[in-house]
Amino acid sequence: MKSTLGLHFSQRPNIDTSAINLYPVFSALIHSVPLMSSSCLSSFSLVLNQQHCINLPKRCSILTLRFFSLKPCGYFSTPASRNFCRHRARGRCSASAVSHSISRSFSHSHSPVSSGSNYSENLSLHHFMPKATANVTDASVSDPQLDSITDVSPRGRIYHETYGCQMNVNDMEIVLSIMKKSGYSEVVEVPESAEIIFINTCAIRDNAEQKVWQRLNYFWFLKRQWKSNVATGRSQSLRPPKVVVLGCMAERLKDKILDTDKMVDVVCGPDAYRDLPRLLEEVDSGQKGINTLLSLEETYADINPVRISKNSISAFVSVMRGCNNMCSFCIVPFTRGRERSRPVESIVREVAKLCKEGVKEVTLLGQNVNSYNDTSGVEEVESGVNWKLSDGFSSISKVKNMGLRFADLIDRLAVEFPELRFRYTSPHPKDFPDELLYVMRDRYNICKSIHLPAQSGSSTVLEKMRRGYTREAYLDLVKKIRTIIPDIGLSSDFICGFCGETEEDHQETLTLIREVGYDMAYMFAYSMREKTHAHRNYVDDVPDGVKQRRLTELIEAFRESTGQCFDSKVGSIQLVLVEGPNKRAPDTELIGKSDRGHRVSFTNLAIPDKVNNDKRNPVVGDYVEVHIVKSTRASLHGHALAITNLSSFYTDLHEEPIARLSRA
Repeated sequence: MKSTLGLHFSQRPNIDTSAINLYPVFSALIHSVPLMSSSCLSSFSLVLNQQHCINLPKRCSILTLRFFSLKPCGYFSTPASRNFCRHRARGRCSASAVSHSISRSFSHSHSPVSSGSNYSENLSLHHFMPKATANVTDASVSDPQLDSITDVSPRGRIYHETYGCQMNVNDMEIVLSIMKKSGYSEVVEVPESAEIIFINTCAIRDNAEQKVWQRLNYFWFLKRQWKSNVATGRSQSLRPPKVVVLGCMAERLKDKILDTDKMVDVVCGPDAYRDLPRLLEEVDSGQKGINTLLSLEETYADINPVRISKNSISAFVSVMRGCNNMCSFCIVPFTRGRERSRPVESIVREVAKLCKEGVKEVTLLGQNVNSYNDTSGVEEVESGVNWKLSDGFSSISKVKNMGLRFADLIDRLAVEFPELRFRYTSPHPKDFPDELLYVMRDRYNICKSIHLPAQSGSSTVLEKMRRGYTREAYLDLVKKIRTIIPDIGLSSDFICGFCGETEEDHQETLTLIREVGYDMAYMFAYSMREKTHAHRNYVDDVPDGVKQRRLTELIEAFRESTGQCFDSKVGSIQLVLVEGPNKRAPDTELIGKSDRGHRVSFTNLAIPDKVNNDKRNPVVGDYVEVHIVKSTRASLHGHALAITNLSSFYTDLHEEPIARLSRA
């Protein structure tokens, strides 16, 4: 409990009190301080007459004037009072000195009050007690090391780690914003300095969960051995850290996590982040904090995320949450809930804010981002029967009402922010109607790159996965995309060793990879997850050794095809957004990404600046025209030609062939 008096509740484990009326305690306190002025007494009376009851932890008992225990330091509300508590443990100044310091501050430091001036009508306990605690601190022995700790926020410092997808990164930014509004404003770089440790988890694959368990074991050590860690200098936190598990793993394994020998204090699911401050308060009262309820409405649309990378020129913006696809292998619908979309206007406001902060590239996020459907601002909502899917695709989930779709959203963003580059992830192949493809073709600042998860090249396996398409339908979509957007770059996801997958099925996946030719791909051996359709209905019957061999073959097939994608760019001019120094040559080279997402490095030299009509070296956030001269089959290298901006580059690109045609 906080106290501006510098008082604390001494811990008595045998007394279980949920609420204590402080009226008789303050009355006894008033009579025990003979030098207190009449005005101060009136201020105390004002507090007493309010007759508030204050909720206390169950292990707290009686209010005392002792300042000598180190353990209750967390109850002091001001840095000075906390500092005194630590000094007192070392300095052992007498109780009489403390009493004299308090009484002196009451009788002298507020002479206008004691002299009967008009101030007495306006002052209360809040006005004069901080001064009293400051004088108490002065009576103790100074310690420079402890003085440096007093600047720490009384609510505690935060350390955070994030595992999994970009949605988890964005979620952590939302969490930090919620915590900041509740007074938890300080973030530290190492867990040893934190009073609150957040770990944002992923439940997609078993490997991700194992990494989280390893980190939880270490955080448990920091909490369990806090005293010895502080004594040896390993930890610098002011009290044992509270460990908070967030995200998909929190929802999936909440019971197991909480039962693990007090390893975790709070478990909070993806839709309950607003409840975190209350859950942490429950821990203070000796309870476990848990909220993993899934929501049909929560999108955090009104929250401005606290950007983790303050100096980054790229940012993530969540536009929808949840997934309705119910693929048989996927846990996401059970950990993230059903689909719901943010209002378009809230997304526009967030992007506008990022643009003002200097961000040059925004990635729109969602578990199924291109199924975005905003019905909030539409006066006449269309029937869901008009919802168009990609040709040859189907969906288990039916749309009830249709509002503004993803094509509407990204088109508006591209028009309103012409100097921002837009990407999006992760889509489902079923939600690529022709309108979206034409918008991508016509708007120069929508990157010509599509993530098109295939998962398998076998129609038999795709049916068991409940993906809603065949191999043939997928290849037809690829052909249509490349017809409408000729220079498009494609990436994908693949799972090998799914339940019942045969060698023939595996070979079909290999031929699909070679036929499509992906710029990038994420490939995994199948890991069965509880609660999924596959867990309830199928047998994970492909041996681990076979899964690993098939995964190796997938990677080899991908490398063959992706090398050709990179090689085809030699001789072209790419617009590269500079992200920073090339780690392989930080003193001489810069690196960034092209429109298709290829990594491009170039020598850092002074080049013409077309925007400002001068010459200078490129810096982070610049758009640079780069002539590609070499391919490593995984990245590109070139010569920087000029610094430009998005609109100028694509205007010149469009006008150049027209000029050549007119000259002919």
